[in-house]
Amino acid sequence: MNVNPFDILKNAQKIQEQMGAFQEKLVLISATGSAGGGMVEVDLNGKLEVLAVRIAPEAMEGGDTEMLQDLVMAAFSSGLENVKEAIGSEMGSMAGDMGIPGLTGFPGAGFPG
Repeated sequence: MNVNPFDILKNAQKIQEQMGAFQEKLVLISATGSAGGGMVEVDLNGKLEVLAVRIAPEAMEGGDTEMLQDLVMAAFSSGLENVKEAIGSEMGSMAGDMGIPGLTGFPGAGFPG
């Protein structure tokens, strides 16, 4: 992989414009995580904001608060992984559109995994 820094500089304005557009797209990216066979679901957007939490009534039966907390945490973690994948896919697509060698298929959108 041989990246010419002058190619990147030539495309700097285009990159900046696309990054601005990508920031706006983050709100539109969404994913759902679930746990307990779907008893708990959490929706997140690309800005990693929680949009909704759904808890099935049976998840609250028996009063096991600790189990419910674990399910919510697991659903959030699942949703976080799903939204990271969606962002990574979008970033890979954007990098390919910029025509910068070596950036296509940008893994994980730079998020630690």
